[in-house]
Amino acid sequence: MTVAMVAFWALVVFAVLALFRTQRSGESTPDRRDPMQILDERFARGEIDEDEYHARSSVLRASVH
Repeated sequence: MTVAMVAFWALVVFAVLALFRTQRSGESTPDRRDPMQILDERFARGEIDEDEYHARSSVLRASVH
């Protein structure tokens, strides 16, 4: 009877940990966006000027090939 009770509580603890692990792993996965898309958005918001946009986009295009 004691072994069954320990096994039951071990199963409960395992289930709770597994539940938290799956929720946390879903939150920690970063949103992988295309670097050019991010650069385009920054340029559209006015965070960077045209010269900086062209310089950074040429670096990104060179690193892809």
